[in-house]
Amino acid sequence: MSTPDHSSFFDLTSFAHPELFVTGEAVWQTLPKIGDYIHSLKLDEIHAEVVGNPVITGPVYIGEGSKIDPGVYIQGPAWIGKNVHIRHGAYLRGNVIVGEGSVLGNSCEFKNCVLLDHVQVPHFSYVGDSILGNNTHFGAGVICSNLRTDQEEISVEWQGEKFKSGLRKIGVIAGDNVEVGCQCVLNPGSLIGPGSWLHPGVIWAGSCPPRSRIFNRNIQKWR
Repeated sequence: MSTPDHSSFFDLTSFAHPELFVTGEAVWQTLPKIGDYIHSLKLDEIHAEVVGNPVITGPVYIGEGSKIDPGVYIQGPAWIGKNVHIRHGAYLRGNVIVGEGSVLGNSCEFKNCVLLDHVQVPHFSYVGDSILGNNTHFGAGVICSNLRTDQEEISVEWQGEKFKSGLRKIGVIAGDNVEVGCQCVLNPGSLIGPGSWLHPGVIWAGSCPPRSRIFNRNIQKWR
């Protein structure tokens, strides 16, 4: 079985940087290319509304209609598209690409990742070495764990097969229209198929087929 490429997860029709993804190449192999790709872009232009005194350092591009709130820290290289809202307390820690209409929120950290268009990560999340598809939404406190406890190479599961990635750091690949509930933990190398929902409190590892519903069976209810 061949490894899944971007076509299993994303529609790149409207995304500003489709060339970042290679047809036929395992989608997680995009992650180590993000830095070099960003450096190939025209950076050092900020067209956004910058409120107060956020810290913006290094090569950074921010598109028209975007808003950067006080208390934001953006460490380049970073490319941020149009109509993006980066809220107070967000921390972008290098090699970050953010698509049009996205929201990066309070006390969220982003590092070596790609957010396609209209992604919402509004509260208390960590997104490292990950790719989030169009219209993906994270509830508060979602963590993309990107490093095994033993720091060994990460293997990725897909349709019952396991693939060696050659990488020590992979967070999550989440397809278009994925909904992840509050306080979910996505283990290293997680693949979430488009249209899937992970309900609050799920601890997930492995691959989730498209349009799945994953529940936390340990949630307690009054009966």
